[in-house]
Amino acid sequence: MNKIKGLFLLFLAVAALPCWAQKNVVDEVIWVVGDEPILLSDVEEARVGYEMSGQAVENAYCVIPEQLAIQKLFLHQAELDSIEADEAYAIKMADAQINQNLQRYGTRENLEAIARRTVSQLRDMYKKQARDDYRIKNVQRKIAGDIKVTPAEVREYFKNVPQDSLPYVQTQVEVQIITTEPKVSKEEVERVESRLREFARRVNSGESDFATLARFYSQDGSARNGGELGYTGKGVWVPEFANVAFSLTDPKKVSKVVRSEFGFHIIQLIGKRGDKVNVRHILLKPEIEDSEYERGVARLDSIANDIRAEKFTFEQAAYNLSDDKDTRNNNGLMGHISMETGSRTSRFKMEELPSEIAAQIEKLQPGEISPAFTWVNEKGQMVCSVVKLKKRIEGHHANVTEDFQMLKNLVTEKRSQEKVDSWIKEKIKKTYVRINPDWKGCDFQYPYWAK
Repeated sequence: MNKIKGLFLLFLAVAALPCWAQKNVVDEVIWVVGDEPILLSDVEEARVGYEMSGQAVENAYCVIPEQLAIQKLFLHQAELDSIEADEAYAIKMADAQINQNLQRYGTRENLEAIARRTVSQLRDMYKKQARDDYRIKNVQRKIAGDIKVTPAEVREYFKNVPQDSLPYVQTQVEVQIITTEPKVSKEEVERVESRLREFARRVNSGESDFATLARFYSQDGSARNGGELGYTGKGVWVPEFANVAFSLTDPKKVSKVVRSEFGFHIIQLIGKRGDKVNVRHILLKPEIEDSEYERGVARLDSIANDIRAEKFTFEQAAYNLSDDKDTRNNNGLMGHISMETGSRTSRFKMEELPSEIAAQIEKLQPGEISPAFTWVNEKGQMVCSVVKLKKRIEGHHANVTEDFQMLKNLVTEKRSQEKVDSWIKEKIKKTYVRINPDWKGCDFQYPYWAK
């Protein structure tokens, strides 16, 4: 019965395609932009990508080919401008997409069955997309230039927009945090360093391959790539790691053990390209005794009780006692880069907070402090924290007083898009474009393709 149902759904999926998509063709060129072809397989790959991310594309066999054609225009310009992709960014984005899909579909097997690709093939697909995305965004920034929008222009733009037509801002919170990082014993540090030195000895002597050891033993996400991080600028990595990585000169030799906030590393040079290097590394994270976490929780609960008793303020405790260097000098106030505005902000939607912190904040009223708890931070470290709900901003339609930066970014984005649209139109007019007759019957966003 399940097999019949599956075949029926497959028939519906095929029957829903346009007649030209039902042809028994392994692959075919459907568009040509400049000297770059767009294949039917390219469209299918993009369509699967949308499906895997949970996005529905209406009229996909018209929309996606045009999107790919526009990408060809940007990528051609990236070649002319010598804009290269950031491999570290590509790896990071691909890994994030894979992890998101694994969470959505439960298991590796389910993901591969739905995607009709192995995880390795999916990762390669996502890395290519991320490389292209990086280069395209840089071309668009160059086209848009440095657009300046004054407060008066923002107010004027939204002056006559009805209140209920303004963007709706979800409930947001401002959160302060005090964090204790449990201490690693001297014996554990010596154990980890000794193990990494042994790995280095095996590689330097030719006994083992660095990439193989990284796949088996590294506790970093790059392990699946043999520890390779891709060509990266010095400012991307933490200083301790970057200083050693950029000092390496012999690809056959392994660095000494390097300690960073992420753990302990050994590093091997792969290559240098201008002001970027590509390295492999093995990361080991020291194990911490449960008693250390218990001690950290007890200490933070005591600090929280002293704050409630008004012996000192949360801000004073954060500055003097917190181990979190990112928030310590800001009175414990957490911040992040807003996906909507692209600027740093202290306001979080609940889903933007780490889940363990969000669970605590949901129970608090403004001004209240949570009990101490443990959680895994963005560096992959288990830490102990207490949090205070500083402020809750209830959901509302945006206004210039409270949400000026968001509205300013909307105006800036609109003006940037207008410049990019003008560039696309002119680029199409100057570029050779050929569309397979079977694929011309679409209402395109830009009416200049069919010349």
